Amino acid sequence: MAGFDDAERDRIRGQLRETGRELFARYGLDKTTIGDLTDPAGIANGTFYRFYDSKEQLYFEILRDEGEHLATELVAESFERVGDAEDAGDEDSLDPEEAIVAFLTLLCEEIETNPLVRRLVVDDDLSRLMAQFSGEELREERSQSLSYIVPYVEKWQAEGRLREGDPEVLSAAMGVVKFVAYRKDDFGDETFYRAVRDALIEAVAVGMTTRKE
Repeated sequence: MAGFDDAERDRIRGQLRETGRELFARYGLDKTTIGDLTDPAGIANGTFYRFYDSKEQLYFEILRDEGEHLATELVAESFERVGDAEDAGDEDSLDPEEAIVAFLTLLCEEIETNPLVRRLVVDDDLSRLMAQFSGEELREERSQSLSYIVPYVEKWQAEGRLREGDPEVLSAAMGVVKFVAYRKDDFGDETFYRAVRDALIEAVAVGMTTRKE
């Protein structure tokens, strides 16, 4: 990128991401201006477009990186705790049904409490972010997001512990549960929302798995 060396480009991009994460979470897309994003980085407004095509692209990149970090943590606390048959007696091991419940519960709790995601939901800007991508790009993003789950689905299917079907489809079906967390505020009653959420998670986990005889 003309005018900046590698170190300066990295500094600016890092500052834009840091500022964007803070401001998008606090104010949302519409109320965050290009100037708000560029001032801390010490660049002109027009220079922003040498790094990102739009505020939406910056927001999406921040969300994607956060999602990748979160997925690693959630998988470690759920799917990775499923013991092999010979380790089934371990106190810390989970069976696939328990692992799916753990994963989906943690996922929903993150969506409920993450200010960056909550602001996106409150402002109803999710479709606005998705609109900037082509169908092919969205399919690639979907495959990437499911790549954390698919290997476990394939393993459990091979062991006869998960229902048959396309591993990506089953992984995506599990993820649909997150949309109830996106609409948490529509329930009004916190206790009722949690009861619905937990019942849905349990139904998905039971429906996905098979019990060994």
